[in-house]
Amino acid sequence: MGASWRVLQLADSGFPTGGFAHSAGLEAAVQQGEVRGAPELRRFVRELLWQAGHGGLPLLGAAHHEPTTLPALDARADAFLTSHVANRASRTQGRALLDTCARIFPGPVAPLREAARADKLCFHHAPLFGAVLRALDVALPDAQALYLSLTLRGTLSAAVRLGIVGTHESHQLQHQATPLLDAVLEQCAGLGVDALAQPSPLLDLLGSTHDRLYSRLFLS
Repeated sequence: MGASWRVLQLADSGFPTGGFAHSAGLEAAVQQGEVRGAPELRRFVRELLWQAGHGGLPLLGAAHHEPTTLPALDARADAFLTSHVANRASRTQGRALLDTCARIFPGPVAPLREAARADKLCFHHAPLFGAVLRALDVALPDAQALYLSLTLRGTLSAAVRLGIVGTHESHQLQHQATPLLDAVLEQCAGLGVDALAQPSPLLDLLGSTHDRLYSRLFLS
């Protein structure tokens, strides 16, 4: 049961990895008029989850299968994330995840952090997520499901803070997204790094404008 309890701890919204500081491009989409309410938010979430499936799960899975390839996977993520905003957010979230887990679970994760520092990694989030959860003895299917769940929850939390939907409506949307989560997991869980793709270029373009917004609540 140990790994199951760790999954629940990592899924806790109070787990201090700083994910709440990022909107995954939603703030830019709102200010550009692409997301005005729940219908557009539902479409945004769908595109974002497929993007996470095709652009994140392959890196996560490869790092979980073979943590020693983390430097190469980190470099691959750095080349793949061509948007400076998405690239910076991935680095920030990855470093926060690794540092937090190394403090809370020092036995299994601290050596991973020291190796990452020694290799001078960029600390990209998806491959580090896979390597950290492997170190915590979390099975790959659970790690993949957690990654997608956190992506969804973080975006809906940002939507609440941006005033697009209320708390109850956001949880209704999260519940309604269950079949979508299953579909993304089924189609993308087995993808290798050679299958990395960006299926939602508009989402990427919108997110890249974040630094030029007149006012910003989130870091990305």
